[in-house]
Amino acid sequence: MHRVDIDRSAPVVVVTAAGELDAYAAPDLSNAFTSVAGEDRIVVDLETVSFLDSTALGVVVKAIREVDERRGRSLIVLPAGAARRIFEITTLDRVLATAPSRAYAVATLAG
Repeated sequence: MHRVDIDRSAPVVVVTAAGELDAYAAPDLSNAFTSVAGEDRIVVDLETVSFLDSTALGVVVKAIREVDERRGRSLIVLPAGAARRIFEITTLDRVLATAPSRAYAVATLAG
């Protein structure tokens, strides 16, 4: 089971995903990123993601790259549990801009 939400109440847009993100969940994640296309400051909060496969990871990376291409800013809050491992194995935790928490990411991008 998974959930993908968009929060526009902060000075930056926050896309939050939770649960298991696999090929089945990837379209929901992709739709969320499509609906925030054009935003210049995006936080991707994956803290409560329990599983992340390569399909969902690809959706996240694509969305971040699109923000970067239009000279926007984004931060990813990495999963807290085992799902974090896919970022470490692929070294994306070193390549992508990350934040230790949602609050920190929002404050950083809003400032």
